[in-house]
Amino acid sequence: MLQSQEIQEIIPHRYPFLLVDRIIELEEGKKAVGIKNVSSNEPYFQGHFPGHPVMPGVLIMEALAQVGTVIILRMPEYHDCLALFAGLDEVKFKRQVIPGDQLRLEMELVRLRKSFGVAQGKAYVGEELAAEGIIKFFMERKTTAQ
Repeated sequence: MLQSQEIQEIIPHRYPFLLVDRIIELEEGKKAVGIKNVSSNEPYFQGHFPGHPVMPGVLIMEALAQVGTVIILRMPEYHDCLALFAGLDEVKFKRQVIPGDQLRLEMELVRLRKSFGVAQGKAYVGEELAAEGIIKFFMERKTTAQ
């Protein structure tokens, strides 16, 4: 299990854009399961939507991508990389995610070839599927300016 500080040692995201609180399962180079506790204090709830807060779907996909990034950046050959979106396919939103929900973020690496990869993600609230999709990404080496 990885706690927030350990996740921050692996991926570059920071508050308010770090969307994973812990990693509860990790199979090196293959899959991971993360947790996001959705709080009413999240800054995006101020405008999405006042009086009816709903976590934006794009942020659910970003949270899934961050769990996927942990899988990749733990691999020695990618330690010095950034994982960046290349595309999203077959994304479906099944239920609203609201303050008080706990998202279980399941990511499985489907393919990784040099600097391009594909992963399958599913986000659950309890046993209920909230969102799913295929995330395509590419790996970019960090430069000394980053």
